[in-house]
Amino acid sequence: MKKLIVVGDRVLVKTLQPNERTESGLYLPPGIQEKEKVQQGYVIKTGPGYAIPSAAEEGESWKPEEDKVKYIPLQAREGDLAIFLLNASTEVVYQGEKYFIVPQSAILMLEREEEL
Repeated sequence: MKKLIVVGDRVLVKTLQPNERTESGLYLPPGIQEKEKVQQGYVIKTGPGYAIPSAAEEGESWKPEEDKVKYIPLQAREGDLAIFLLNASTEVVYQGEKYFIVPQSAILMLEREEEL
């Protein structure tokens, strides 16, 4: 996972194992939970955030040009439980495991272990 770089305002999420039974005890066929519009999973990696365009400063040609891009950081952090919209995410398989790449705007709610 150290080689993966998540780009921009996206978050890499590993979904939780779906429940095989309903609350009343009925067994669900495979794939039913995967078709739900809202999914939940743990944030594995996050992108740097929203890129901020740099302001071009006229008349200061003596200053060295900064190639460093600045970002507005994301709310999601590694280890958070994210509840997200499935139809806005992209499913990927990496090293035999299924993940979702979710834009920050598709995350509905985050649960974090630490107090706010």
